[in-house]
Amino acid sequence: MNDLNHGNLAALVTQTLSGDMSAFSEVYTLTYDKVYNYCRHYLRDSFVAQDAVQEIYILALKNLNKLKNPTLFVAWLNQISFHVCYDMSQKRNADYALVDDEILETFYDTHPDSDPAGKALKASEQASLRDAINTLPPLQRSVITLRFYNNLKLDDIADAMDISLSSVKRYLEQAKQLLKQTLSNS
Repeated sequence: MNDLNHGNLAALVTQTLSGDMSAFSEVYTLTYDKVYNYCRHYLRDSFVAQDAVQEIYILALKNLNKLKNPTLFVAWLNQISFHVCYDMSQKRNADYALVDDEILETFYDTHPDSDPAGKALKASEQASLRDAINTLPPLQRSVITLRFYNNLKLDDIADAMDISLSSVKRYLEQAKQLLKQTLSNS
């Protein structure tokens, strides 16, 4: 959703509020990939993610009239996505929604390394990072994911998760400390 023109999206949202369902279809088309990828990474199951996406867009359409500022649609959709995924993970009795390897690829250096020993060390470090992130509690993991995978600003994370900015900062700091502690012990 980082590539979206929020002004154009706001215009489509306004058209939808006026009863133009083809405008909502376009909103869906423009935002689907990011919403689905977020759900798939959070829930770690493509079928459950598809159910989540369906629920997210139904909720968005049903509650669109509650959105006070159409330019904030993306943050509002992120917030709905987080809550739906969190609720679904709780219903599945998952203590932790594990991070998918594709999210962690954002931390990987994709340039080939000519040093085999260095490459093996890098792979070991990446595996340690992946394992450490997977041990984080859900809220800290979500903040790390939204910050470093979705490249969201702290204010946007607070909006998406419907928590205060100070809570986002606290969860981010806790996550960093836990990662540092976990990685230094391994």
